[in-house]
This record gives sequence, structure tokens and C-alpha cells, in this order.
Amino acid sequence: MRDRIKNLLDKIEQVNIENAEQAEQFRLEFLSKKGELNNLFADFKNVLNEDKKEIGALINQLKEKGQAKYENLKEAFASNNAEEENKDDYTKPGYPYQLGALHPLMITRQSIISIFERIGFTVASGPEIEDDWHNFSALNFPENHPARDMQDTFFINEKFALRTHTSSVQVRLMENGKPPFRSLMPGRVYRNEAISARAHCFFHQVEGLYIDKNVSFADMKQTLLYFSKEMFGEQTKIRLRPSYFPFTEPSAEMDVSCFICNAKGCNVCKYSGWVEIMGCGMVDPAVLQNCGIDANQYSGFAFGMGIERIAMLKYRVNDLRLFSENDVRFLKQFQAADE
Repeated sequence: MRDRIKNLLDKIEQVNIENAEQAEQFRLEFLSKKGELNNLFADFKNVLNEDKKEIGALINQLKEKGQAKYENLKEAFASNNAEEENKDDYTKPGYPYQLGALHPLMITRQSIISIFERIGFTVASGPEIEDDWHNFSALNFPENHPARDMQDTFFINEKFALRTHTSSVQVRLMENGKPPFRSLMPGRVYRNEAISARAHCFFHQVEGLYIDKNVSFADMKQTLLYFSKEMFGEQTKIRLRPSYFPFTEPSAEMDVSCFICNAKGCNVCKYSGWVEIMGCGMVDPAVLQNCGIDANQYSGFAFGMGIERIAMLKYRVNDLRLFSENDVRFLKQFQAADE
């Protein structure tokens, strides 16, 4: 029995295995129920009692060596197979990768920025959590202004709130630099409003600011006319209606001629032929003074529009909530607009 065990041990150590099939043959020959090792255990009953302890230890040693060799071979060949599978096969056809697309709000934002960049505007950004000075006071909001009320603003504490407009970035820009300024401020803003097809508690704005010497209302009108024609088509006309904003004087709401019905009247323009898209006006001298700019030397205009508003008009979307619900069926419709 000792010689038999020794011969099997030498055979296990010397056997040459080159592939997974030969490893499986090794298992069947030595480790299976009908293999050599199992035959040894079957013949163990014939060993003399005084030799059983020694022979049993030798058989267990043989078993451990055989199983260890098989496990090592199995792991090595599995690793080799994985490497082979991971190798690039350049004869295979290409995989049909699913490509994503930009969000419709991002497409609209980039279009707006691109138009204004062509006439010298740069992009500025600022924090979404703002203090009272940058969000309200510097922009000429009186202490009792309705926009300060909890109905409109998400207050974090007595000092800070989620910004209600990107005008706060204009304040930071004017405080930290020197005129002239010609910048856009795109970003997300927050209002404490009920969510519906036409309103949401967060949305996106693009505001613009132009400060320099001798800037007039006519400069603002020509700038916004240029934008409207580039965004909605060469045939687009604009209309400025008197309005009120604390940070501009005079202030105006700007409408564009309805590009859906060619100003003939439809349900989008409420049969008026005009669609409101933004507010604008000349920067109030008080705001300039609050930001450390000499209102006797400099003047300027500011404007602001909702990106969702422009996207809804441009892509005929009738529910504001669709932009934030991440419905893939809705988003896939904009793949062509992204190209």
C-alpha cells in the first residue's frame, strides 16, 4: 500500500497538463468516485490495524495534493479563458451602442448662450444659496416686498435662502469687477410655488447684463431684437410693454410675434399674435450705487428669461413638469435637435 501511494504521489507531481480538457481527465482519473484515490480508500479496510494510522495519513496527504493540483489547474485555465474572451476580435461586427442626447433644457440653454456669445457676451455663474443682500437688498427690493414673503421664497434661515433669480450673480459680478460688463447668467432658481403644468418650485433662467458708458434703451431693444430673430426666425418682431421690476427703471415685458401661427392668432398666443418671453429694463441707478458703480458715469440694461418658457415655445411642450420627470419617451424626441 505504501508503494502504491508513493507511485500515485509521483504520478500526480509529474503529470503534464496543458489545457482544461486534460485537467478534467486528471480529476476523473485520480479524484472521481471511480478514480485511484477512491480505490485506495476502498482498500484501506485491508490494512493492518497497527499500520492504519500511518497509511491513513499518507492517503490524506495524497488526497490533499491531488485536490490542490486540480484546483490550481482549474483556476489557471479559467483565467486564461477569461483573457481570451476579453481580447478584441476585430472580425466581429460592431455593437449597436445606445447613444444618449442632451436634455431639451440644455439644448435651449446652449442655443441662447451661443446667440449672445456672438455679440460679445460672456457667461458668469454664482451660488444657488444666497444671502439677503445679493438676492434682495442690493437689487432694490424694499423690506416689505412680496417676493420676500415665505409664499415665494425658500428660506433656509434668517440670513440665507435659495436664490429666486440669477440676478444675484449680476450683483456679485458688479461688486467684484469694474465696468464694462457684458455677461449672461444661466442657472437654476427656486420659487415656493405649487407645481402644475405652468409652474414649478424650481426652474432655469438666463439673465443678461450690459453695463458701460452711454448705454441706452435703444441698445437693449436692438440686442433683444437680434436675439429674437436668431432664436425664432428672421421674420420675428418684438414688442416692449411697460412693466415694473425693483431693479430696473424703466422696465418692460418683451413679447415676440407668434412664430407658430405667424402672428395670425392661435391657442399658444391666445389669438393675440404675440407671446411674452422675458422681462427687461435699464438698470436702476440705485442698484449701480449699491454695487459700487458710479451711476453718473455708467448705465446699462438687464434682461431675464425662463429657459423652460423658451423650450416650451420652441418645441411645443404643453406641460412644464415633463422637463423634470425624466421620462425617456419624452427625452428621446430631442435626439435630432441635439445633432
